[in-house]
Amino acid sequence: MPRPFKADEIEEFFSRLAARDPDPRSELAYKNPYTLLVAVVLSAQATDKGVNKATAALFPIADTPEKMIVLGETKLREAIQTIGLFRTKAKNVIALSKMLIDEHGGKVPRDREQLQALPGVGRKTANVVLNVAFGEPTIAVDTHIFRVCNRTHLAPGKNPREVEDRLEEIVPDKFKLHAHHWLILHGRYICVARKPRCPDCIVADLCRYQPKTRPPGATPQVEAKLLKRRAKTSGRRAR
Repeated sequence: MPRPFKADEIEEFFSRLAARDPDPRSELAYKNPYTLLVAVVLSAQATDKGVNKATAALFPIADTPEKMIVLGETKLREAIQTIGLFRTKAKNVIALSKMLIDEHGGKVPRDREQLQALPGVGRKTANVVLNVAFGEPTIAVDTHIFRVCNRTHLAPGKNPREVEDRLEEIVPDKFKLHAHHWLILHGRYICVARKPRCPDCIVADLCRYQPKTRPPGATPQVEAKLLKRRAKTSGRRAR
């Protein structure tokens, strides 16, 4: 079993991610809290790029619950048919739009329980909306964060909720607002599923993952030296 991260290692881990990207942003396109909510609901089992392509034409004509109801489920299905599970998602978007109008005056609530009561909205979606739309220091654990936290052993857990609870425990308060985005982007572009880009990783020396990907053509000895040198350089930049 890999040894747990110490407090100073956690501090260093997030300090380096922060130095690389001081002001991370969601890659989903949105105009207001409502369109963010819709975009996140649509993004389940879909890529941000695919969602953005569909919503580029949708949001200019339906950026409020009222306008979405006028558009209707049939036209909404047509607008998002390139996204996986589009029929179920269209049904949920129309239903949550009606619920927002009936119970929240057409506004997206700034409350996790109220968000999770909306059709198609789970804990992860609620956490994203709270974080991105309202600046709450929530951490939404998706497949990327789940992989990164277990692979690095930063915050291991058997399920997303366990990982979320562990992150809430260990992430220093000053990093919590952006921790969600840093970890997602790291998992999306560096700590990828099939072949992690360990030679390009700025936290490789802190990571507990043993079978690290080697630089092209490198022997294990050369690999170890390169990773050590890269980590020292990244550490200096982070400070």
